[in-house]
Amino acid sequence: MMIGTWNSVIFDEDAKPQRRGEGDTVLWDVHRHDLGAIAERARLRRLQPRRGVDFASNDYLALATSQRLRDAVGAALDRGVSIGSGGSRLLRGNDPEHEALEAEAAAFFGSETALFFASGFAANAALFATLPQRGDLVVHDALIHASAHEGMRLGRAETIGAAHNDPDAIDAAITGWRARGGTGCVWIAVETLYSMDGDRAPLAALAEVAARHDTILLIDEAHASGVFGPDGRGLAAGLEGRENVITLRTCGKALGCEGALLCGPAVARDFLVNRARGFIFSTAPSPLMASAVRESLRILADEPERRVRLAALVAYAERALAPCGVTPTGSQILPLLIGDDAATMHAASALQAAGFDIRGIRPPTVPAGTSRLRISLTLNVTEADIDRLAHALHEILP
Repeated sequence: MMIGTWNSVIFDEDAKPQRRGEGDTVLWDVHRHDLGAIAERARLRRLQPRRGVDFASNDYLALATSQRLRDAVGAALDRGVSIGSGGSRLLRGNDPEHEALEAEAAAFFGSETALFFASGFAANAALFATLPQRGDLVVHDALIHASAHEGMRLGRAETIGAAHNDPDAIDAAITGWRARGGTGCVWIAVETLYSMDGDRAPLAALAEVAARHDTILLIDEAHASGVFGPDGRGLAAGLEGRENVITLRTCGKALGCEGALLCGPAVARDFLVNRARGFIFSTAPSPLMASAVRESLRILADEPERRVRLAALVAYAERALAPCGVTPTGSQILPLLIGDDAATMHAASALQAAGFDIRGIRPPTVPAGTSRLRISLTLNVTEADIDRLAHALHEILP
């Protein structure tokens, strides 16, 4: 049996094989057995090369291969920016490029401070494992990312999952916890744009719940940063800078680079620097990548036409693909729910064979019975590509 939460998988202890002799187990037997069990359920993951038209990546603004980013990286190398950091930030790894990025990101997004991590997963895991304390409560949306679950697993606070995009459920969870004697700080954890459904959080209502209960809002803007808001500052741009708000802004999606920025009050940044093991004991991100992210932020401000073009492409795709069963979301993430796992993977394989890079998504990444094709729109595709995809879907789907 596979046990999972949203976007996460853990080993099932019952899958371990019996020992073959007195105190004797063959090397790697447990792992081979687990992999075999996964394969029997047709769920064995394998890495695949990139091929076909890009309907799978998160490179929403097509910055990953942009000439402007290439030129910025070349210029950084020419002025002597290091490729590697050489150590953790608290040792010799703290580079002027890291500090420049964090200052510029805080100014760009409107937060008091920012802290740069090597990935969104690392940032989320460190945040949830470190900031909520013993005696606190984390109320999280049921569909929040695996990285948040990993952080909560490592943390000391109590956790409660609330129904997806339901502020009343979050309110009730906090009220109930207080009634049972909970006295610590409450943290509300949500995403602004969910990566598998493409739907948005009711931020205004969530902010009201947070204010009413005097809680802290942890807002994951991974799929919204760069795409929405003034200058691409995300769906939570209007909440940034508040004392009770921390936002996560990944740099590996619309920004076209790598890493992530935690933006929020200075006290939160200082606490992470002093207490987050994932920050303290990790080699610092590449200074060269920090330089590239700095340029990405400038591109967001300088080239609003990229967001305009993407919005037009989303509108076009929603019209063209709706007859195929694609759910309009008003975002660049368009799910096509199929339900059955095998049928989903068969459709994905057929589309890949037809020249489209579209992946099938199954449980536990999504809830049981909601297997789907995740269609991601980026500026790497054209309207003609979307038309060809619509034709292929009509041919492939029953």
